[in-house]
Amino acid sequence: MRARVFIASLIVSISFIAVVSAMARRPRTIPNGTWGGQHIQIVVANGAATIEYDCATGKIAAPLKLDSHGRFVLKGTHAAEHGGPTREEESARGEPAQFSGWTDGHKMKLTVTLTNSKTDIGTFELTRGSEGRIFKCR
Repeated sequence: MRARVFIASLIVSISFIAVVSAMARRPRTIPNGTWGGQHIQIVVANGAATIEYDCATGKIAAPLKLDSHGRFVLKGTHAAEHGGPTREEESARGEPAQFSGWTDGHKMKLTVTLTNSKTDIGTFELTRGSEGRIFKCR
């Protein structure tokens, strides 16, 4: 009887340690590095991110915090680009955008939405360590 109680306690303890260890390995912020996917590249450094799309750029200056499930909702800017010269009335600063999604520290799913117009820019799948494939406007 004591052996069964001991074995049951041991199994519960090992399971608890495994769960706590798995939670401890999950990043609390989006990890630094280059993240790439089709038509996008994000460079994360020092708690901020710069984003390059085919015909746009973006910035996230706020801390890149994740919840306990790896989800995030971040505020930044999105600036559309086009071929040819930039006109005086065009703003290079961009407009407010929301960057939301999920990451496990290796893969990321990102949705970009313009804040004021609620325009969906797109959803992207990225991999940490990948340069991505971007075709810049010319």
